[in-house]
Amino acid sequence: MRIMTFNTQHCLDYLNQRIDFELMAGVIRESGAAIVGLNEMRGAGELAGYTDQTATLSALSGLEHFYFAKAIDVGGKKAPYGNALLSRYPIEQAETIPIPDPRHIPAGNRSYETRCLLKARLSCGLTVIVTHFGLNPDEQENAVRTVLENLEDERCILMGDFNVVPENPVLLPIREKLVDAATLFDEEKGSYPSDKPDRKIDYIFVTPDVKLVGADIPAIVASDHRPHTAEVDLHKAK
Repeated sequence: MRIMTFNTQHCLDYLNQRIDFELMAGVIRESGAAIVGLNEMRGAGELAGYTDQTATLSALSGLEHFYFAKAIDVGGKKAPYGNALLSRYPIEQAETIPIPDPRHIPAGNRSYETRCLLKARLSCGLTVIVTHFGLNPDEQENAVRTVLENLEDERCILMGDFNVVPENPVLLPIREKLVDAATLFDEEKGSYPSDKPDRKIDYIFVTPDVKLVGADIPAIVASDHRPHTAEVDLHKAK
């Protein structure tokens, strides 16, 4: 089974700077992924351009089961923004789990943004967690803590844009419990920015009982992030 994490930047074509659903859906279709975690997705709202992007990509990609997890409303209006999941497998249960904001946010610092986890149980027996970490270390620490509180011990996949590079120590508690798909890379691969990547900030982690058989960050320029894929063998999961 192939899985993929992809920060779509609300389906914005990185090169042409316009929303292009067919472009993003084409990346998903061509990947062959059965389970796709998406970051920076819009929901239907009051602001221009805020449509049900998850439903649109579901229809265009052929992955008929989907869930949107709102992290924030943009601009003080109903304008949902967050993470999403597309799946070939029925979603048996799904929830949106807020990541607590840091207690003390410097006044006027607009780099802080409330984030969330999307946690879903699929009919194939997998639990999938999709997340998008904040930019600041205190936000990232809260995100790691929230992830650890919601991980399952078996048949669990964690993926998303973590906004940290692989050597960042904030990831150590996650690495103690999960296996990074990037261990299968034959060379270092970056995921951001998509045209000339100079860092890896997108991740797929699995519990040790899920067998990783392949992983890649293909050289695709659609969003500002490259997608990250992995192949897993659930028959090896026990």
